[in-house]
Amino acid sequence: MKRRHLLLGGLAATGALVVGWGVLPPRQRLTGSQPLPVAAGQKAFNGWVKIGTDDVVTVMVPKSEMGQGATTGLAMLLADELDADWDRLRTEHPPIDAIYNNIATVADGLPFHPDEHGLVKRTAAWLTAKTMREIGLMATGGSSSIKDLWLPMREAGASARAMLVAAAAQGWGVPAAECRVAKGVVSHAGSGRSAKFGELTERAAALPLPGSVTLKTAADFKLIGQPQKRREAAGKQDGSARFGIDTVLPGMLYASVVMCPTLGGSVASFDAKAAEAMPGVKKVLSVPGQHGGSGAVAAVADTPWHAMQAAKAVAVTWDHGPAAALSSAGITRQLGQALDAGDGFGYYRHGDVAAALQQAAKTLRAEYSAPLLAHATLEPQNCTVQVLDGRATVWAPTQVPGLARYAAAKALGLDSDQVEVKVTLLGGGFGRRLDVDFVAQAATIARALPGLPVQTGWTREQDMTHDLYRPPCVARYEAGFDAQGKPVAWAAKSAGPSIVQQFLRRQFGLPGAGPDKTTAEGAFDQAYEWPNARVGHAIVELPVPVGFWRSVGHSHQAFFKESFVDEAAHATGQDPLAFRLALLTRHPRHRAVLQRAADRAGWGQPLAPAADGAKRARGIALHSSFGSVVAQVAEVSLDPKDPKRIRVHRVVAVIDCGMAVNPNGISQQMESAVVFGLTAALSGEITLDKGQVQQTNFHQQALLRLSDCPVINTHIMPSTEPPEGVGEPGTPPIAPAVANALFALTGQRLRSLPLKLA
Repeated sequence: MKRRHLLLGGLAATGALVVGWGVLPPRQRLTGSQPLPVAAGQKAFNGWVKIGTDDVVTVMVPKSEMGQGATTGLAMLLADELDADWDRLRTEHPPIDAIYNNIATVADGLPFHPDEHGLVKRTAAWLTAKTMREIGLMATGGSSSIKDLWLPMREAGASARAMLVAAAAQGWGVPAAECRVAKGVVSHAGSGRSAKFGELTERAAALPLPGSVTLKTAADFKLIGQPQKRREAAGKQDGSARFGIDTVLPGMLYASVVMCPTLGGSVASFDAKAAEAMPGVKKVLSVPGQHGGSGAVAAVADTPWHAMQAAKAVAVTWDHGPAAALSSAGITRQLGQALDAGDGFGYYRHGDVAAALQQAAKTLRAEYSAPLLAHATLEPQNCTVQVLDGRATVWAPTQVPGLARYAAAKALGLDSDQVEVKVTLLGGGFGRRLDVDFVAQAATIARALPGLPVQTGWTREQDMTHDLYRPPCVARYEAGFDAQGKPVAWAAKSAGPSIVQQFLRRQFGLPGAGPDKTTAEGAFDQAYEWPNARVGHAIVELPVPVGFWRSVGHSHQAFFKESFVDEAAHATGQDPLAFRLALLTRHPRHRAVLQRAADRAGWGQPLAPAADGAKRARGIALHSSFGSVVAQVAEVSLDPKDPKRIRVHRVVAVIDCGMAVNPNGISQQMESAVVFGLTAALSGEITLDKGQVQQTNFHQQALLRLSDCPVINTHIMPSTEPPEGVGEPGTPPIAPAVANALFALTGQRLRSLPLKLA
């Protein structure tokens, strides 16, 4: 009985502690667990900003820069609240710390419909945010950089500003409220005194952090909302920018790898005698597949060329593993069988779909598919590691420095605090560098050569054939209409692998189970107001590594959904724009974006032929993702010399992303997203034969050429709401917009990606 009372009492106490923790505000994100490292003359005011006696303000930017402009946008947030001199501002990537953990991405990943605002959703988001602050990841992804740090960066700037003002006011013997700050100078009009930040740094940094700060309103912003040039752009233009592959260290060696051609395969045996006898070769070793990667043999030499030649000379016998029997046709059959077996997990249900379909005057059915896709970052995977005196340093173009540190430490047999990660510029990320297989591989190789920095670099062929691919997906749609053509029912179900389940297994060894929002996002969380609706997804396990790809599930679910909406409009004899608007009566934000795109594109007006006389047609699509709403209208034609060649002449894109922090950056990201999405829509496809990827380079998975790039007109909806995602939302609508235009042009309804005319 005593034990029972003790047990029950302990459980009650634990429950009370959990509840008590849950109602407490999230822990602060202003100061880190360790002081920021500072240079001579610098002082750290908090975990986000340092100011030097030379008046230079250094902003800590914990998000990886991979071309999305996060460095510029985040610096703007802090600089505006600080009233810093933009020309005297620098940026730095900070050490790994929990205050930089990405909270927004995980909170947004909860499987709730955007229109749901109940207590359960609010509680789940609150607890998730608190948990991620403690045990989350320092990560760049989910179009979350600005959204995640909208408040922390501004609070850090306002806090430092208050300390500078307090230091000046104390020194001058005047009220702090009478002091003003502009472009790095604190002034007091009454006494005529002023001081630059550098003159106040020593005294200000010694003051306690303010208990609370008042943030600016939108009307007071001086930088936020104004177009700014990208801070890293000049270095990319003159060649001074340094990506991971540009890392050069004294005494550095180079590793070239030959990976099992079958996904997930391993090394059975190898003969390195010929390779070891070649000039410059230091070592040849076997490397196990880690964190979703395939097994490999690595040759380490004094130059990249010597390493590559040696790697080719190694005779390897492979264990091809369970993927050896896998083919693209087999995957499609397996996904179709999963759809035949049932509706999968129900992500959204409203009304009685079965009854509505049974009573419908007319029904419509269609099946869609999307293939595996490679990320194809222009900078192939690379990583440099040096193991020295019981510690390690990693130079990596990674989106997840904390996870990269963990993977390197695990491969080296070290504790995480014995590994330092230096994040370089990324030559493209698109989600590929959320995985750390290449980091673990590089660390394993460097472990065999202690004391020397070793850089592992993949070729384009290795990068494309050993990716963690966008999942394949098959979807079936059904809609019902009454006698007047109004929709009465909407049913959608899809099947494909789960990224999140695989990710948790390969990174942390956690069991993959339960629903995964990314599998059905873009299908279940749409804004259209169907009287009766059901959306489900069946997770299908495949021995193919899948990963986060720019816009993740939205990238293909938007194609399925917006294509079927277009089919429904045409099947009932309605204009595609009017049909959509009628389904958005309670969504004024979506209606406004859609109408703006249609107006700017001249929807409903005659469209002149192309310069060569080819007929052109328009297609429209609307999709919301990562908190933003995007509508696109595409103008297409066919090449008279090659009637199967699709040409996209112009894309009108409208986005509502809340507060437009840097309008220049938003326009650039919309253009980037359209180009990226068009590449996938017109030529993106990875196929498998016996578990081996058949596409090896850009001649088989072509990028959109400059000569084929359409004119892209971007329009940003004005808003004072907090900012939402920008990097990914422009990708999902482009494929259906083009497909819908092709139907208007040719009468062919293309239901599979990439788009290929019969």
